[in-house]
Amino acid sequence: MIPILKKNRKKELILPKHIAIIMDGNGRWAKKKALPRTAGHTFGASNFKTIAKYCSKIGVKYLTVYAFSTENWKRPEEEVNSLMLLFKEYLKEALSDFQDENIRVKVLGDKSAFSEELQELILNVEEASKNKDGMVLNIAMNYGARSEIIRAVKLLVNEVQSGNISIDSITEEMFSKKMYTEDQPDPDLIIRTGGEYRLSNFLLWQSAYSEYVILNVLWPDFKTKDIDDAIEKYSNRNRRFGGI
Repeated sequence: MIPILKKNRKKELILPKHIAIIMDGNGRWAKKKALPRTAGHTFGASNFKTIAKYCSKIGVKYLTVYAFSTENWKRPEEEVNSLMLLFKEYLKEALSDFQDENIRVKVLGDKSAFSEELQELILNVEEASKNKDGMVLNIAMNYGARSEIIRAVKLLVNEVQSGNISIDSITEEMFSKKMYTEDQPDPDLIIRTGGEYRLSNFLLWQSAYSEYVILNVLWPDFKTKDIDDAIEKYSNRNRRFGGI
């Protein structure tokens, strides 16, 4: 049974089990205010924590946010270093400020590219929150959907070569279990801020039947009411999954 989000609106809203967000627009937000791009990321990171707590509060079971892609390493060194610092600060806060939040944190992506300190922090946060039974917060860092799919293929090829499975036995369900999201349901709703109409290499496998809501609001200006509005749009969709 899909839970219902009760709001003071004309109709009750269907609450998606899994929401994914492409958090876009930090740089443009900073430029509009004549600030450095790093300032946009700082405000964006603060807003991310607000939105994550709100999604947990209203009963979302899984929230996946696109924080840093495999392509983002191409950005200026100063900007990349700023993003890594923000990520480190968030992880430290997650070990303290998020203690009372019933949120399980998982980092999706290739962690090997991060510093040893950052990798240790990721491990500590995931370990500290692993027994929490509330919302699962997936943070996609050094994540790229194409890389994720290639990784899944290699894992299955290894199993075939080891004789554990046959090629003919490979199914969609088996492939899904090799993705970073493993046993999690696919996103019901994907929200992209910043007004761009593209996936940007995000959850290509998992988003086959996701509903999309594109918003012109830049990520630092994204509010909890925008989550509600996106859920309302989602509630008005007729999800047929290829049927009638």
